[in-house]
Amino acid sequence: MVPNRVTYVERAVSPTPRRMGLILRNYGTVFPFLIPALTIYVLFLIYPILNAVFTSFFQWDGVSPQRVFVGLDNYIYLFTKDDIFWRSLRNSGIWMILSLLIPTTFGLTLALALNQKMVGRSVFRMIFYLPAIVASIAVATIWTWMYNPSLGIVNGVLKQIGLRVFTQDWLGNRNIALYSVFAAYTWMATGPNMVLFLAGLQSVPHDLLEAARVDGANHWAAFWNVTIPSLRPTFVVVIALSIINSLKVFDLIYGMTYGGPGDSTNVLASWSYFQAFSYNRYGFGMAVAVVLLLITLIIVIPYMIWANHGEE
Repeated sequence: MVPNRVTYVERAVSPTPRRMGLILRNYGTVFPFLIPALTIYVLFLIYPILNAVFTSFFQWDGVSPQRVFVGLDNYIYLFTKDDIFWRSLRNSGIWMILSLLIPTTFGLTLALALNQKMVGRSVFRMIFYLPAIVASIAVATIWTWMYNPSLGIVNGVLKQIGLRVFTQDWLGNRNIALYSVFAAYTWMATGPNMVLFLAGLQSVPHDLLEAARVDGANHWAAFWNVTIPSLRPTFVVVIALSIINSLKVFDLIYGMTYGGPGDSTNVLASWSYFQAFSYNRYGFGMAVAVVLLLITLIIVIPYMIWANHGEE
């Protein structure tokens, strides 16, 4: 009986000509609707990536029609002689770690607070999400003014509360400039994380929470053993987006410090831009961009595979 049963199952799932014809007809019906999206995807994502990889093997200023093929020379110089590249890589790593810790923690904390029944809950949600819809260059301008050593609100508040000893040039001190810019990034990134966690909290089973409380679990035990496991899909999305957004950060760096002082706030994205468009080393800039792309893929793809495997 077992062989017959296996044969029946194999026949049920086997791609018979009739099933294949149905599948092809379905694709034929759906594919025309996918053409506009696929066209945009290929033109504005796939083609630029392939073009960047191709250009990274040339010495080119980005303007002249002549390109000189140099093979792997751009990459060899990048890894052996470009000290700013390693500093930018270190800064990108610091930015990614901080973005996984601080905006994620703040977003989860705000989501837990604003998920409770309270007066004006919707207003507070809007207020905390508002920075996310402000243009990044506008955020850079606002925070640059706030950090102004003489007229900025940060030093002004420190003076008013008797902490004048802590006043300084927040964007001019190469030891803290990167973290000062990251504070502006946290202000922007916390809101989207909060919204994602709020959406995830709606899927937490209330029956399990009530059962945990009946069993004598306090709020912390219920949060750790019921809420956090239920938020696993949300954490997967938040962490993946945090990694991607942190590695491609550029506009705040450009708007607030321009990579300075002394290249201390350069990240991989900004260093790629400066090489390509400020120093007219387009091929070398694309090599930096390709390295950034590979680092992103090396981090994100294994993480997503691990996360999906754990979900299954």
